[in-house]
Amino acid sequence: MRRIQFTEDEVRQLNEGRIHHEHPIVRRRMTALYLKAIGRQHKDICDELNISGLCLRNYLDKYMNEGLEGLKHLGYRGKRNLLDENRDIIIAHLETQPPGTLKEARARIEELTGISRSLPQIRAFLKKRLLRRKVKQVPEKANITAQELFRAETLEPLVEKAQHGNIEPFFMDAAHFVLLPFLGYLYSLATRFIKSWSGRKRFSVLGAINAVSKELIMMTEATYVDSMTVCALLKELAIRYWDRHIVIVLDNARYQRCRLVLRTAESLHIQLLFLPPYSPNLNLIERLWKFVKKKVLYNHFYSDFQLFCSAITDCLNKSHTEYRSELDTLLTPKFQSFKNATFNP
Repeated sequence: MRRIQFTEDEVRQLNEGRIHHEHPIVRRRMTALYLKAIGRQHKDICDELNISGLCLRNYLDKYMNEGLEGLKHLGYRGKRNLLDENRDIIIAHLETQPPGTLKEARARIEELTGISRSLPQIRAFLKKRLLRRKVKQVPEKANITAQELFRAETLEPLVEKAQHGNIEPFFMDAAHFVLLPFLGYLYSLATRFIKSWSGRKRFSVLGAINAVSKELIMMTEATYVDSMTVCALLKELAIRYWDRHIVIVLDNARYQRCRLVLRTAESLHIQLLFLPPYSPNLNLIERLWKFVKKKVLYNHFYSDFQLFCSAITDCLNKSHTEYRSELDTLLTPKFQSFKNATFNP
C-alpha cells in the first residue's frame, strides 16, 4: 500500500476539486485521493468509485509524481475520427446531390471514402455540419430576373413611400379554403387521426392587407371569387380611404385583370400594380393565408361547413387585434428572393 502524507491544504483542495471541477474524470481522481487522505482502504475506494486497483494505483502515482496539477491533466485524445478527417471531401460530395435518408448518406460516404459507420454515427456527423431542410418549390415558369427587378424598382420604393405616410399600400389576393383535412405534425405518444369530409365545399376569401398598418379588408364567398367581388372590395377600400392615395399589389388572375376591374379602379383613383407572373413570394397576403391554415385548419375537424367558414372568418377578424403581435413579425415587408437560390438537380 502506498503511504502518502497529505497536508490540510491538500485535503481541502482535493475536497473542492472532487465537487467543483468541470471534468468528471478529474472529479473521480480527486475523490479517490480525498478518500485516501481521510483514511479509507483501497478496496473500499475501488468499490465506491467502481474502479480497479490498478486504476487507483495509477491515480496515486500520478499524484505522487506530479501533484494536484497532474490529476487535472487529461492526456487522452480519443480515437481518430476518420469522418472528421475527411469532412471537407464528404460534405462537398453530398452537396452535389443531398441525400434524403441516413442510409443513403452512409452508402455514399462508404463508396467515396471506404469508411463504414453505423447510422447513429452518420447522424451525429451530419448533424454537426448540415441541417435537415425541407425542399421548397418555385413555380417552373417564374421569371427570377423579372421578380428581382419588380422587387427592387417597384415594391421596395412602394414600401418606403408608405412608411413615410404618402400612400396606403395593399396586397390583394384570394384564398380558396376547401373543406378537406389539413394534416400536420403533432408531438404525441400515439398516432392521431382526424375525420375527413369527402365533399368539395369551398369557402373563398378575397382580402387586401395594408402593408404598414396590417389592417385587413375582405370579402367572402361560399363559392367563387369573380370580378364583381374584386370591384366590391375596391369600392370598400375607396370609401375607407377616401382621402388617401391607394396602391394595390395583386397577381395576374384573369378576374382581377379584366376590363371591368381596370375601369373600376381607374374611376376610384386606385392604382393597381400587377406582379410578374408566378410570383406568390412577392405577395405579402400569401403569408396570412398560411397563418390561417396553421391556426385553425391543420389537424382540426369541423362537423359542418358553417363551422368551417366561421373558424376561418373569426381568425381573419382577429388578425388586427388578438393576432397582431404575431402578424407584425410575419408580415414584415421583406420579400423572398430566388436570385441566389440553390436548385436541386
